[in-house]
Amino acid sequence: MHISVVIPLLNEEESLQELYDWIANTMQSNQFLYEVIFIDDGSTDTSWDIINKLSQQYSQVKGIRFQKNYGKSQALDAGFSIAQGDVVITMDADLQDSPDEIPGLYNLITTKNYDLVSGWKKKRYDNVITKNIPSKLFNWAARKTSGLSLNDFNCGLKAYKNEVIKTVKVSGEMHRYIPVLAKNEGFTRIGEKVVQHQARKYGVTKFGMDRFINGFLDLITISFLSKFGKRPMHFFGLYGTLMFLVGFFAAFFIGAMKLYRVSQGTKTILVTSNPWFYIALTSMIIGTLLFLAGFLGELIIKANPQEKHYKIKEKLNL
Repeated sequence: MHISVVIPLLNEEESLQELYDWIANTMQSNQFLYEVIFIDDGSTDTSWDIINKLSQQYSQVKGIRFQKNYGKSQALDAGFSIAQGDVVITMDADLQDSPDEIPGLYNLITTKNYDLVSGWKKKRYDNVITKNIPSKLFNWAARKTSGLSLNDFNCGLKAYKNEVIKTVKVSGEMHRYIPVLAKNEGFTRIGEKVVQHQARKYGVTKFGMDRFINGFLDLITISFLSKFGKRPMHFFGLYGTLMFLVGFFAAFFIGAMKLYRVSQGTKTILVTSNPWFYIALTSMIIGTLLFLAGFLGELIIKANPQEKHYKIKEKLNL
């Protein structure tokens, strides 16, 4: 069996050599065949120079360098596209994820036949106010929305069967929800393993408080996509029909009342003076627009060329 370790990074020059040595030692002591794929997401320090040097020294090291910073999801997608291992491990480059966890994750995939195993940093060394508490709230909301009973959606240390990473498309900021994306694609054997969390040794975190806001917005997006992503007309068509019917019956009511008053010889007023006229008009317009949104969504799905939203500047050992 062959293992691919996929590592997205941004400005992690201090930790790369130490991280690779640690991974290599773990792999060799367990007699694993392996490759390490570094994806440089637009670093402005010497990270790429270090990756270049490692790739010249070790054939197991492969590198992808982005033209600019595109984000962790895009980096993972690029790494997944070239990963050859039967089991694929993802981890962060800041040494907060321990390579010593790789054998345990690998064994859960190969012996327990999990499709995906997510790490759970049960004991964390992050700031309680700015990271731990928001993270707990975020994970609670993710569990309730997705139906997956994972404790730590945002842990970068995960293991996958190769077929999972070749099936799931990661874009935008959806890296937090790869287990949900995998579940939506039919990979239901999803497990969790408590993993060791290391205190940051070098540099500073690349994520601010905005990641939790973006995370909740992405959670709403993925919740919608999981239900209606492949059939948008079922959502927009339903509410479009309801809105159009409200408008139609309101218009029918206005017309019937007008005819009744005329037949009774009662003095009539202008239709535009009736508030129901505006309710009917607005409802029918909104209903029509929702229908159009559903049709456009269906057309986009059928015409989607699966375009990659990043540009690769350079590759190593590929």
